[in-house]
Amino acid sequence: MMYTKAFFSCILLLSLLFSLSSAENVKLSVKSVTSIANTDENFICATLDWWPSNKCDYNQCPWGQAGILNLDLNNTILSNALKAFNTLRIRLGGSLQDQIVYQFGEQKECPEMRKKNGGLFGFSEGCLPRKRWDEINDLFNKTGVKLTFGLNALAGKNNSGKDKKEWLGNWNHTNAASLMEYTASKGYKIDSYELGNELCDQGIAAKVSSSQYAIDMKRLRSEVNRIYPNASTRPRVVGPGGFFGKEWFSSFLQNTGPGVLDGVTHHIYNLGAGVDKDLIKKVQDPFYLSQSAQLFESVSETVKTYTPWAGAWVGESGGAYNSGGKDVSHTFVNGFWYLDQLGMASTFNHRVYCRQTLIGGNYALLNTTSFIPNPDYYGALLWHRLMGSNVLSVSHEGSPYLRTYAHCSKKRPGITVLLINMSNSTSFNVSLVNDMNMNLPTEAKSISMDAQTREEYHLTPKDGNIQSDVVLLNGTPLLLTESLDIPDMKPKLVSLSSPIHVVPDSIVYVSLKSFNAPACS
Repeated sequence: MMYTKAFFSCILLLSLLFSLSSAENVKLSVKSVTSIANTDENFICATLDWWPSNKCDYNQCPWGQAGILNLDLNNTILSNALKAFNTLRIRLGGSLQDQIVYQFGEQKECPEMRKKNGGLFGFSEGCLPRKRWDEINDLFNKTGVKLTFGLNALAGKNNSGKDKKEWLGNWNHTNAASLMEYTASKGYKIDSYELGNELCDQGIAAKVSSSQYAIDMKRLRSEVNRIYPNASTRPRVVGPGGFFGKEWFSSFLQNTGPGVLDGVTHHIYNLGAGVDKDLIKKVQDPFYLSQSAQLFESVSETVKTYTPWAGAWVGESGGAYNSGGKDVSHTFVNGFWYLDQLGMASTFNHRVYCRQTLIGGNYALLNTTSFIPNPDYYGALLWHRLMGSNVLSVSHEGSPYLRTYAHCSKKRPGITVLLINMSNSTSFNVSLVNDMNMNLPTEAKSISMDAQTREEYHLTPKDGNIQSDVVLLNGTPLLLTESLDIPDMKPKLVSLSSPIHVVPDSIVYVSLKSFNAPACS
C-alpha cells in the first residue's frame, strides 16, 4: 500500500511539473501575397504632456518634473532615448492644452498655471513662454523628432451657461497663428498641428459640437496654408483628438469635408482606471484585450467612409487613465497590452499610435525621475526598427494566449513577426507557414533556405518577475551604457530548420530575410 501511494505521488508530481512547463506546437500561417493594411513609416509615437508636479490621483503625484514646462530638456538620457529612434514622432498635448496661451504676438503676459477650484481639470490658465518654445525646438531639432503640436481649441469660446461642459462660439485663432508664424519664421520643423484635446462627443471636462468643431478645423487649415505657403514643407492638420463616438465623428468628418484633415486622431484608455485592482489581470487577458478590435474597426470604417484621404491615428493611449497603474503600467507585463495594441491597431489601418507618455505619470516609457527606460521603451524601439509599414494577415489554431502579428520588415527584405506569450505556464514552438494561396509550385511557397538563419529578439522580465522594471533581451539585461547611451540590441541567430521557441511570459520579434513574401517586394 505504501508503494502504491508513493507511485501515485510520483505520477502527480510529474504531471504537475509537466503542466507548469508544458509546450504547445503551433503552425503560424502568414498570408504573404498582399498586405491587409498600412501604417505610417513613423507609426510609433509618444506623448509629452502639460501636467504640473501637483497633478495627483489616488493620493499619489506621479508627474514630478515631467510636464513640458518643467522637464529637464538637457538630460542626457532623454536626448539619447530620442536619438535612438532615429526619428521618433512626439505628440505634445493633453488635458490642459485647451487652457494654454502662447507668449507670442499680442500675448505679452505669461500666466503661471495654478490649482483652481472650478477650473478645467482643477487648474487655471497656463502659458508657453517664447524662451521655452525655443528650448523645446532646439532639443527636437538635435534629436530628429517629428512633432505634432496640440493647439488650444477653446480660445475665444465661452461656456453655454446651460451645460457646464458645453462651449460655444468660433475659435479665436489669433494667438495660435502668432505661435505658428514665429515657428515658421525660425524654421522649426512641425510635422502636424492638432486642434483641441478630448472635446469631441461627450467630452471630458468640456465639449464642442461636431458642426462647430468642423468650422474651427477649417479655420486652422486656412491659417496653416497661409503661414506655410510651400505645400511640400507644410505641416499636416490632424484632429479631433478625443474619444470616438460614431455619430459625432461621422458628423464632424462630413462637415469638415475634403482638403482639411490629413489624419483623424482618437484616444483610447481601454484598461479602465489606474487604481483598478484587476489591472494586472486585464493586461494578461487576451479575451479582454480583443474587445478593442471593435473600436479600431469602427474608427477605420468611419474614416474610410468620410475622409478616405486621411488615415486614422491613435493620438493618445496610456492603457489605464488617471496617470496609469503605479505597480503595472511601467513594468514588463504592461508590454502585453501595449504591443498587442500596436499590432491590433496596425491591422485596422491605423497610421500612427501615440503612447501616453514618453515621460510623466506611471505609464511612461522613461522613468519619471531617473529617465531610465522602462521595458515598454525597448518594445517600442524594436517595433520601430523592425516592423515595416505593410501589414500582413496571420492566423493560427493554437492557444488564444499566443498573440501574433506580422509586417514586411523595415528597410530590408522579408518579414518580421511579433509573438506575445501571455501564458505564465505554456511555451510555444512556432513554425511559420507561407500561405501564398497561389498556383505556384510548392517550392516557391516555402521559406528560402539561402539564408540558413533567422534573427530572434526574446524579451523576458528580470528574475521571471512580470512586474519588474528591468527587461532582458535574449537573457541579458537591457541597461544604459556607461555613457548613458541606449544599449545595442543584437538578435540571436537561430537555424531556420528549428521552430521558434516562445517561453511563458515573453515577447519575441523574429526577422526572416529569406521569407518569400510578394507583398514585401
